[in-house]
Amino acid sequence: MSSPSLQAVGERLERLLEELQSLPDPIGRARAEEAVRLVTDLYGGGLSNVMGMVVEAGDAALLDRLVSDQLVSNLLVLHDLHPFDLPTRIGISLDKVRPYLASHGGDVEVLDVDAGAGTATIRLLGSCDGCPSSAVTLRTAVEDAIHEGAPEIAHIIVDGWVEPEAPPPPEVPRTPVELRARPATKPAVAVAR
Repeated sequence: MSSPSLQAVGERLERLLEELQSLPDPIGRARAEEAVRLVTDLYGGGLSNVMGMVVEAGDAALLDRLVSDQLVSNLLVLHDLHPFDLPTRIGISLDKVRPYLASHGGDVEVLDVDAGAGTATIRLLGSCDGCPSSAVTLRTAVEDAIHEGAPEIAHIIVDGWVEPEAPPPPEVPRTPVELRARPATKPAVAVAR
């Protein structure tokens, strides 16, 4: 399966699980939820066996390929089988985005990771801190990297972050009189030479 179809499968599964929660029959709902749990446990057990075989074989290259695959990595996290702890996974993810940050004169520092609360606190460094337009882009890149490597992080706190001011909305005339009072602007005309 390609990534888009896997994403579609995940989204469909989420919708089905939400529908299960709203089933009026409590016994039917409980049985359906148990079936999902059992299938998840079965596949988690199989994944645990695969990871055990890879580790037992000492195949570091294969292990690296497994944890680098987004879907496999997320499944390893889901089943508490990922070989790297949460701070390490965040660090690996941020190392991937650091060249991009550096190209904008910035960097990122991890201040705290609270696995229980599902939060990570970071600080943008360099020109990331102070230039509103690029800071928003860099913040998004950092947040995306963290979510990719640590899907269990639900909230990212950016220490010292101040939301950039939005530009004022364009002034729209409220009455026909105001519309007529505005100076007319002529559209630009290209002249061929």
